[in-house]
Amino acid sequence: MATIPGSANKSPETQTAQWDKLSAQLLRTGVAADSTAAFLALSLPIVVQATAAEYAAVARFEHGGWLNLGESGRPRQLPHSLLADVLDREQPAAADVWMGLPLAPRTENSEVLALCFSRTGARALPPAELSPLAETLAEALAWARANERSRRRIERLEAIAQIAGRWNHDGAMEPLLVQMAEAATRLLKADRASIFLWDRPNHTLVARPALGLKDNELRIPDDAGVVGQVVRTGQPRRIRVSEGAEIDRQVDRSQNYLTRTLLCVPLHGSDGEILGAFEAINKLSGEFTADDEQALVELAAHAAVALENTQHFQQLLSRHQHVVAQAAENVSLVGGSPPVEALRSTIARVASTDLAILILGENGTGKEVVAQSIHYQSKRRAEPFVAVNCAALTETLLESELFGHEKGAFTDAHEARAGRFELAAGGTLFLDEIGDLSLGGQAKLLRVLEEKVVVRVGGSRPIHTDARVIAATNQDLAQMVREKRFRQDLYFRLNVVTMSLPPLRDRGDDIMLLAEHFLDDFCRKAHRKRLKFSAAARTRLEGHAWPGNVRELRNLMERLAYLLPGERIEAEDLAFILNPAGEGPPVVGLDLPLSSATDQFQIEYIKRHIQRARGNMSEAAKRMGLHRSNLYRKMRQLGMPTTEGGDFETAKS
Repeated sequence: MATIPGSANKSPETQTAQWDKLSAQLLRTGVAADSTAAFLALSLPIVVQATAAEYAAVARFEHGGWLNLGESGRPRQLPHSLLADVLDREQPAAADVWMGLPLAPRTENSEVLALCFSRTGARALPPAELSPLAETLAEALAWARANERSRRRIERLEAIAQIAGRWNHDGAMEPLLVQMAEAATRLLKADRASIFLWDRPNHTLVARPALGLKDNELRIPDDAGVVGQVVRTGQPRRIRVSEGAEIDRQVDRSQNYLTRTLLCVPLHGSDGEILGAFEAINKLSGEFTADDEQALVELAAHAAVALENTQHFQQLLSRHQHVVAQAAENVSLVGGSPPVEALRSTIARVASTDLAILILGENGTGKEVVAQSIHYQSKRRAEPFVAVNCAALTETLLESELFGHEKGAFTDAHEARAGRFELAAGGTLFLDEIGDLSLGGQAKLLRVLEEKVVVRVGGSRPIHTDARVIAATNQDLAQMVREKRFRQDLYFRLNVVTMSLPPLRDRGDDIMLLAEHFLDDFCRKAHRKRLKFSAAARTRLEGHAWPGNVRELRNLMERLAYLLPGERIEAEDLAFILNPAGEGPPVVGLDLPLSSATDQFQIEYIKRHIQRARGNMSEAAKRMGLHRSNLYRKMRQLGMPTTEGGDFETAKS
């Protein structure tokens, strides 16, 4: 039975009770303490009193040296050799006025309780008799440490939750990476932190932010240094000062920096795949601990979720931008004739504005292509382009299609539906064939254009709309206004800027440019070699009246690309080009005698060739198989104005 100093005259039962009371007191202190330091500050004075020692301390051996975790009494220089002997033997030992007792096996904490007495003879008990005290102290210390870990974990999780909650999720990758690095440095009290994203196809790790480097970015091979080990193995690494040889000093030299301690953990995606690594460098005080590692692991879990969300958003954004760019490229205006050049100039001037635009032109001249070109050259290009064929909107469908409806608004309204104005929010609404809109529909459209507010059918909530409106028609709206078939106020509201599209027959060399453009595109889609036109085929294409304009030409090229068996287009391959009755301007009137009709045909024929040659008389004569002087002679015979040496545009004016 161990004897407590100063209790020699007490009965064994009393001494046992005192030992039990001391043990209970230490355990209660350990259970109540929320940190190692707090527990030792309370328990070591109890140990000093119970053992009649003048000084007590708990010391730990780590990284080649002794660390004093807590003490009570007048500070003393610890007997390192005695403490080392205690650890080596894992048994209590005494030397001179000192006594050492192991608190736990060396494989765990390597901690020793050191007691100092006033003189050698003051030790009332041999070291072995005080082992139960050391065991109780170790058990109570374990309780205190468990409490400390729990408290720190709660605090760490709260801090991480607050940090992660502040990370933005608006799709901006760079600010997010900076926020993550700053959060890690604060949480771990480190000097620097970086996120390494794994570029697997290129076997590269990209670190951001990388302070001190150009563009704030560092690229290293994915098998380099500690970070390379982490992404390859998926296991965290902590590097201490003594293990600094593992650190990639080449990176240090490039930054003029010295890495002393390093903590790196992997970034795992939702599917378990490694996205990269999260690294903290140089603990401001001491070295990175197991708790620091756990904290960074938990922070990295939140970081991976945020990065995946942001990467997904950026991928969607990138795809959307790619689609927008492709769409913008596909709607480019083809042609170099003066009317098309003038049209391009007008589009460039009005695209950046929000002015209402009215596009006029025959069927098939490309009014929707012009509207799309305006949209994709404007600041609205990333927003929707919504086209509506007003000719297909009946009076009963008009409001539902344009303004939307609520569930139950009418018999077939099984669910709420947004209208075209809502769908085009922020973008462009193209109202094709606006001249075919009923008068009732015109009144409703005018109200929305003026108030910029729509109300769904069956609803009452006003919905703001900022869609830009572009209208188009092949009809003479001014004449329709005079005939009371189109509202004058709507006409003026739509007709802020007017663009008139020339028919294809008046675009000269654009016919062949467009033909080759469409043919190349369709041949590529049909997976065949590019077809070539014979000279006779070119002549026939250029001489056609094109009543269906660009649409007719496009359809013809599509048929040729998919159906022509050979690789060369001859004139006879174009035999199915037709001029439907009633389409296009009549060449001659049927009420004329043959001689007058022949003259009229020749006049129209010469005029069109001169127009297609842009007034170049030599070129026009060449296309008609005439010499320039013979062309002038023929024109004089037909009573056509001529100006020798000038051009036809000047002559006919």
